[in-house]
Amino acid sequence: MTRNEMIEQLQAQVCRVVFKKINGEERDMSCTLMETALPKATKDPLSQKKVRAVNEAVIVAWDVNKDDYRAFRVENVVSFS
Repeated sequence: MTRNEMIEQLQAQVCRVVFKKINGEERDMSCTLMETALPKATKDPLSQKKVRAVNEAVIVAWDVNKDDYRAFRVENVVSFS
């Protein structure tokens, strides 16, 4: 599954992602990018000074169990459902 396909699925529903962390541990995460599940932005986007380039190797998603954003590397995904 490609990065774009994963993002499309995450925008439509809560997905289960199993991936290898950088330290070698396996992590099982329920996450989403659905607008209705994401928290409201707390910072004014115009006042932010630091702008980062998008890292195509990583997806940042909302972990529904931890109530926080988490990231995973696309190449380290073991399963995505």
